Amino acid sequence: MSSRNGASMKERILGKKKIVIKVGTSSITYDNGKLNFRFIDQLARQISDLMNRGIQVILVTSGAIGVGVPIIGFKEKPSYLPYKQAAAAVGQGFLMNVYERIFHEYGRHVGQVLLTKGDSLNPKRYMYARGMMMALLELGVLPIINENDAVAADEIKIGDNDTLSATVASIADADLLIILSDVAGLYDKNPSRYADARLIPEVDSFSRALFRTAEGPGTARGTGGMYTKLLAAEICVHSGIDMVIARSAEPQVLYRIMDGESVGTFFRAEDVHPQMKKRKMIIGADIKGTIFVDQGCSDAVLHRGSSILPVGITGADGDFQDGDIISVRCGGEEIARGITHFSRADVEKLCGVHTSEIPQALGYAAPYDTVIHRDNLLVLH
Repeated sequence: MSSRNGASMKERILGKKKIVIKVGTSSITYDNGKLNFRFIDQLARQISDLMNRGIQVILVTSGAIGVGVPIIGFKEKPSYLPYKQAAAAVGQGFLMNVYERIFHEYGRHVGQVLLTKGDSLNPKRYMYARGMMMALLELGVLPIINENDAVAADEIKIGDNDTLSATVASIADADLLIILSDVAGLYDKNPSRYADARLIPEVDSFSRALFRTAEGPGTARGTGGMYTKLLAAEICVHSGIDMVIARSAEPQVLYRIMDGESVGTFFRAEDVHPQMKKRKMIIGADIKGTIFVDQGCSDAVLHRGSSILPVGITGADGDFQDGDIISVRCGGEEIARGITHFSRADVEKLCGVHTSEIPQALGYAAPYDTVIHRDNLLVLH
């Protein structure tokens, strides 16, 4: 059935090329905290097969603390933060070893990525996190992402892996986020309290009124509940990313979702221009400096979606370093803002320089041939 917002859910799902899959602690472990190898094997098989279809996949996994707790001798998750961090340090290594061995059976290599909230909010770290994830996908490696619980204190954590998965989906410009957990989807009321609760198969337009249906945290082994999943849905929907919540125990759940079957709850994304996805990161940050470009560079940026190349730069102002947000101006008018790959000192050496001449101008082999890549550039006009 088609929605008032365009294509049907099946049509939208079948067109997905880059997806983020999040699995919760309750999905990958048993009640005693031990790993559920049967589920992990089925997960790895389905993900590997989706990758064989040509779909790029990022896996966000919970479970580091949950896995580490029984290994170091605790009977339940400790409340003392250093003990939690110790459990995470042990559990992360063990969990990644399991993922690596099982995915290897299906011909896939994996790369571990540990993120903190600062990686998504700091422009420089955001840029490098994005670049690293894009490189792994380009090389055919499956990024496996977890929050860096071993070093993150509660006040600087993203807070839960539902929200982390939505942040990763936004950073990676994913088409779809799939959250697999122990719940079948979003209900009109709490199904554990009301026998007549009904599953909502599709949310066509996200509203904060949906949060009224979310009550309390998830299982004792996890940190999230429906509330954190709705927070993730809110991030995704406003970022132009569709999202599905489904029960991980459903047979062949990833195949069925990616084949367009109605499984769980589908959250339809808003129509968001790609430039708007960058607005929160770039507009809200302090402007550290300015680069000035010629008319040719301005036309290429405004009308052809180009990056900022050294050859089109005529000058620079301000005290900025690589990873800072800077303004781009032409003829006295600000045309864009973005995250620079170079400091002001280096930009001044690169003014008017062709790409092939960058190493000679700088005196070293630069890791980038753009001053601001189009993925990190917000066009203002």
